[in-house]
Amino acid sequence: MAARILLVRHGRTEWSTTGRHTSRTDVPLLDSGRRDARLLGERLGGEPWNGLSGAEVRTSPLSRARETCDIAGFGERATEWDTLREWDYGAYEGLTTEQIREETGSDWYIWRDGAAGGETMREVAARADVVVEWARSADRDVLVFGHGHILRVLGARWLGQEVPFGACLSLSPASLSVLGWAYGKPAVSRWNDTGHLD
Repeated sequence: MAARILLVRHGRTEWSTTGRHTSRTDVPLLDSGRRDARLLGERLGGEPWNGLSGAEVRTSPLSRARETCDIAGFGERATEWDTLREWDYGAYEGLTTEQIREETGSDWYIWRDGAAGGETMREVAARADVVVEWARSADRDVLVFGHGHILRVLGARWLGQEVPFGACLSLSPASLSVLGWAYGKPAVSRWNDTGHLD
């Protein structure tokens, strides 16, 4: 089994700073997102990570994740993996939570209601389960660069929880999280760590 799975959410984009749901739309990083990716790379290059020289690296193919990976210094080692794409928001792509609530006339909440015309919770859980299975079968650390909601679902599934548990796992841009083991059981070792951005 893998010693750890390290998760990196991509740096800030215009849509992430304004709360617009971004899945398929390929929104680039802001300059501040690029700066944060550099700081993340500096952190992972130092103690105790030491560049994670033995880790297998995969990234979502969308430019905001791929560029975060590249700037952080892992681009040459990374394999693009569609499975790490963001939750498909369907009809809600590009809308804020407030806009979706106004449009639906409800108190819409993605962790309860899902996304109209997008991926169901069952579908996004199945994708996250593929990542969990891959990570657990690896004989070394793995590092993934992805997106806020899919990584939160991944955290929930690592712990054996259903998709709505991801609501409890807040995740900031350019954050570092580590999933591992405690007493032989899946555990959260570090979550939403942005110390490199302080």
